[in-house]
Amino acid sequence: MEFALALLSLSPAELEALGWTFADRKRLLDHFVRSGKAVQGKPLDEIDEATVTLRLPQRDVMRLQIFARRELPKAASNAAMINRVLAALDGAIDAK
Repeated sequence: MEFALALLSLSPAELEALGWTFADRKRLLDHFVRSGKAVQGKPLDEIDEATVTLRLPQRDVMRLQIFARRELPKAASNAAMINRVLAALDGAIDAK
Protein backbone atom coordinates (compact mmCIF):
# COMPACT_ATOMS: atom_id res chain seq x y z
CA MET A 1 0.00 0.00 0.00
CA GLU A 2 2.80 2.40 0.85
CA PHE A 3 4.30 1.80 -2.59
CA ALA A 4 1.00 2.67 -4.28
CA LEU A 5 0.65 5.81 -2.15
CA ALA A 6 4.14 6.87 -3.18
CA LEU A 7 3.11 6.47 -6.83
CA LEU A 8 0.06 8.63 -6.20
CA SER A 9 2.14 11.33 -4.55
CA LEU A 10 4.20 12.01 -7.69
CA SER A 11 3.78 15.53 -9.02
CA PRO A 12 3.45 16.16 -12.75
CA ALA A 13 7.12 17.27 -12.81
CA GLU A 14 8.22 14.07 -11.07
CA LEU A 15 6.19 11.98 -13.51
CA GLU A 16 7.85 13.81 -16.39
CA ALA A 17 11.31 13.26 -14.89
CA LEU A 18 10.57 9.52 -14.86
CA GLY A 19 9.38 9.70 -18.46
CA TRP A 20 5.85 8.74 -17.41
CA THR A 21 2.42 10.07 -18.25
CA PHE A 22 -0.63 10.06 -16.00
CA ALA A 23 -1.83 7.07 -18.04
CA ASP A 24 1.40 5.20 -17.19
CA ARG A 25 0.89 5.84 -13.49
CA LYS A 26 -2.74 4.76 -13.69
CA ARG A 27 -1.75 1.54 -15.44
CA LEU A 28 0.87 0.80 -12.77
CA LEU A 29 -1.62 1.50 -9.99
CA ASP A 30 -4.15 -0.79 -11.72
CA HIS A 31 -1.60 -3.62 -11.43
CA PHE A 32 -1.53 -3.07 -7.66
CA VAL A 33 -5.32 -2.95 -7.39
CA ARG A 34 -5.73 -6.21 -9.30
CA SER A 35 -3.09 -7.90 -7.16
CA GLY A 36 -4.59 -6.56 -3.95
CA LYS A 37 -7.86 -8.32 -4.66
CA ALA A 38 -6.10 -11.57 -3.72
CA VAL A 39 -6.13 -10.56 -0.05
CA GLN A 40 -9.67 -9.21 0.04
CA GLY A 41 -11.74 -10.90 2.70
CA LYS A 42 -8.74 -12.08 4.73
CA PRO A 43 -8.52 -11.14 8.41
CA LEU A 44 -6.45 -8.00 9.00
CA ASP A 45 -3.84 -9.85 11.05
CA GLU A 46 -3.15 -12.14 8.07
CA ILE A 47 -2.81 -9.30 5.55
CA ASP A 48 0.39 -7.93 7.13
CA GLU A 49 2.09 -11.26 6.52
CA ALA A 50 0.42 -12.09 3.21
CA THR A 51 2.46 -12.45 0.06
CA VAL A 52 0.73 -10.89 -2.90
CA THR A 53 1.77 -11.78 -6.42
CA LEU A 54 2.07 -8.76 -8.67
CA ARG A 55 1.90 -9.64 -12.37
CA LEU A 56 3.48 -6.99 -14.58
CA PRO A 57 4.67 -6.69 -18.15
CA GLN A 58 8.48 -6.52 -18.35
CA ARG A 59 8.44 -2.82 -19.34
CA ASP A 60 6.45 -1.98 -16.21
CA VAL A 61 8.83 -3.94 -14.00
CA MET A 62 11.67 -1.83 -15.34
CA ARG A 63 9.68 1.38 -14.80
CA LEU A 64 8.93 0.41 -11.22
CA GLN A 65 12.59 -0.42 -10.61
CA ILE A 66 13.56 3.09 -11.69
CA PHE A 67 10.82 4.55 -9.51
CA ALA A 68 11.79 2.42 -6.52
CA ARG A 69 15.43 3.47 -6.74
CA ARG A 70 14.90 7.17 -7.51
CA GLU A 71 11.65 8.23 -5.89
CA LEU A 72 10.50 5.68 -3.34
CA PRO A 73 13.15 6.54 -0.72
CA LYS A 74 11.84 10.13 -0.74
CA ALA A 75 8.21 9.07 -0.26
CA ALA A 76 8.17 5.86 1.78
CA SER A 77 8.71 5.68 5.51
CA ASN A 78 9.55 1.99 5.71
CA ALA A 79 13.07 1.14 4.51
CA ALA A 80 12.44 -2.60 4.85
CA MET A 81 9.50 -2.28 2.47
CA ILE A 82 11.71 -0.51 -0.06
CA ASN A 83 14.27 -3.32 0.15
CA ARG A 84 11.56 -5.99 -0.30
CA VAL A 85 10.12 -4.18 -3.31
CA LEU A 86 13.52 -3.79 -4.96
CA ALA A 87 14.40 -7.45 -4.33
CA ALA A 88 11.08 -8.57 -5.79
CA LEU A 89 11.44 -6.35 -8.85
CA ASP A 90 15.04 -7.47 -9.40
CA GLY A 91 13.92 -11.08 -9.07
CA ALA A 92 11.16 -10.54 -11.61
CA ILE A 93 13.71 -9.43 -14.20
CA ASP A 94 16.08 -12.32 -13.42
CA ALA A 95 13.29 -14.88 -13.66
CA LYS A 96 12.55 -14.06 -17.29
